[in-house]
Amino acid sequence: MRRLEVIATGPRATVQDLGRPGHAALGVGVAGAADAGSLRLANRAVGNPEGAAAIEAEFGGLRVRVRAPGGLFAAVTGAPAPLTVDGRAEAPYSVLHVPDGAELRMGAPPSGLRSYLAVRGGVDVPPVLGSRSADTLAALGPDPLGPGTVLPVGPPPDGVPLLGVLPVAPPPAGDVELGVVPGPRADWFTRDALHGLFTGEYEVTSEIDRVGMRLSGPRLARAEKGELPSEGTVAGALQVPPSGLPVLFLADHPLTGGYPVIGVVASADLGRAAQARPGQRLRFRPRPAPFLGAGPDDAEERA
Repeated sequence: MRRLEVIATGPRATVQDLGRPGHAALGVGVAGAADAGSLRLANRAVGNPEGAAAIEAEFGGLRVRVRAPGGLFAAVTGAPAPLTVDGRAEAPYSVLHVPDGAELRMGAPPSGLRSYLAVRGGVDVPPVLGSRSADTLAALGPDPLGPGTVLPVGPPPDGVPLLGVLPVAPPPAGDVELGVVPGPRADWFTRDALHGLFTGEYEVTSEIDRVGMRLSGPRLARAEKGELPSEGTVAGALQVPPSGLPVLFLADHPLTGGYPVIGVVASADLGRAAQARPGQRLRFRPRPAPFLGAGPDDAEERA
């Protein structure tokens, strides 16, 4: 049996794939990797399907031992955590071979927050509603990893990995710029609030997890003083509670909320948002709403 034995996890480590879309009517969110692009890249590097399950580790500290005849091919993407295999240094963003019985250790990354460890064959825990991802808010899927957790690894796909080093830049260590589409409740805020959102700076606080992150910075004053009935929310939503300080929702966000959403981070920037760490500053820049035309190609893409 091919498997990974977890020795240590650091602050938090979970199994993630690309999530479980299509279940919102049941009250189940998509969840999945907070930085989906990094997960896809790690899987491509070892020859897996892009949506195969891998380990998402926050701020390093992950230690796993490989138990597989012939060892396993692995790749680490996302935050560039220092890697060792039985004490031998390995480069992040590369395909490495971990022998049977060897320990892979992940240090704290110099930038970014979330690293993705993919192994050839994928983490083969039982799926729930079609996904192996851990939804920490809904408590669906596998439990967060801890010392002693054993993760089965699936059979390797045909062929061998063709990549050696991955052409990718690490997450920025300085300010992070994110595109934001105003709305759907931008009209609930004053003109000064919108100006402050797009010209000010916000700092990521220590209140951060897979659900979202609280930000400190310019307070966003409302023009409307009433309250909203609960309405749907999405990953990337900037929800503004009565304090006026926004909360940026991430992968395990609630499906509904009663506070107005002043804007939504563009989907192309969600991975960069998920890599922001406490103390980093975010700058929001306005983006036009995406075109949702009714042409046949658009319909096929959304289906």
